[in-house]
Amino acid sequence: MKKFTYFTSEFVSPGHPDKVSDQISDAILDACLADDPNSRVACEVFCTTGLVVVGGEITTTTYIDVQEIVRKKISEIGYRPGMGFDSDCGTLSCIHSQSPDIAMGVDVGGAGDQGIMFGGAVKETEELMPLALVLSREILVRLTKMMKAGEIAWARPDQKSQVTLAYNENGNIDHVDSIVVSVQHNEEVSHAEIEKTVIEKVVNPVLEKYKLNTDNIKYYINPTGRFVVGGPHGDTGLTGRKIIVDTYGGYFRHGGGAFSGKDPSKVDRSAAYAARWVAKNVVAADFADKCEIQLSYAIGVAKPVSIKVDTFGTAKVDEDKISEAISKVFDLSPRGIEKALELREGKFKYQDLAAFGHIGRTDIDTPWERLNKIEELKKAINL
Repeated sequence: MKKFTYFTSEFVSPGHPDKVSDQISDAILDACLADDPNSRVACEVFCTTGLVVVGGEITTTTYIDVQEIVRKKISEIGYRPGMGFDSDCGTLSCIHSQSPDIAMGVDVGGAGDQGIMFGGAVKETEELMPLALVLSREILVRLTKMMKAGEIAWARPDQKSQVTLAYNENGNIDHVDSIVVSVQHNEEVSHAEIEKTVIEKVVNPVLEKYKLNTDNIKYYINPTGRFVVGGPHGDTGLTGRKIIVDTYGGYFRHGGGAFSGKDPSKVDRSAAYAARWVAKNVVAADFADKCEIQLSYAIGVAKPVSIKVDTFGTAKVDEDKISEAISKVFDLSPRGIEKALELREGKFKYQDLAAFGHIGRTDIDTPWERLNKIEELKKAINL
């Protein structure tokens, strides 16, 4: 009898309450950076029935209309009157300037805080991402697009997915074990129609793309049988509560810091992007089949306190040599990261990352996904 190890990742839609908060936080960040690229932003959002509260520290030379940003984003996500939460909600702004004690360390090029950040890459997909996370995300990307296009008229914005893969004793993916999808819906649609539509029109096209073994797959579509009350009306939303969804679906570790609402001087965000950039180039250079990078920082200090490489036994080059090469090739100071990854140049919208994940995106040209350091790494290791 074959023995399998099971791994699961989940994803949530832009209409999930926590993701609503993430997107509003990053929409405020985008507005600040658009007119003042040097803005310092640490903005968090709480949303519930009929109310959005925006708080945090912002130091910027521009004016931002918080209320307009909140209402526009809620409308873009797809919440309409009658859903218990829509753009005609109350807004409360509790924003003040950044602490001068923090600014003192950042102004000289140091990190905005202490902390540990992780990034990873693995040869499971073309974009070097864990497959379970990619499948979970693609299911919801497809479902959200079909909802917005009116192709699934009964669907509402709050949606979740979860994919479990079975790995054989050699560590390779053997089959898809189960898929969970929960989608908010209107009152009129039957559970049978929801189940049929989600499996046939949403899930199956995604699975077919990857040519996976789905012979004995188990489906759990709206397992409770009803999901009418959803979004911030059904559950409160808060910035930063979906950090595993934002990254690797639990496949690699996470330092604990959230991304959304933080300007690039916060290494919670910028160094996590950089760690992905490093790990992806290491795997693409074929130094290993799987790689996780840990970076650590001290507030006000420019260089990382430590760099750790873990290839989980897949290394084709000694890990110490990989670590030395990384130190030579990558400038991992906060300002070095900001410049290399174009984090203040407005070439992408942070709110778009908050909607469908910050790592492994193929629909947005994010600099931390570029394979532009392979040859330099090889040269540094004398390959």
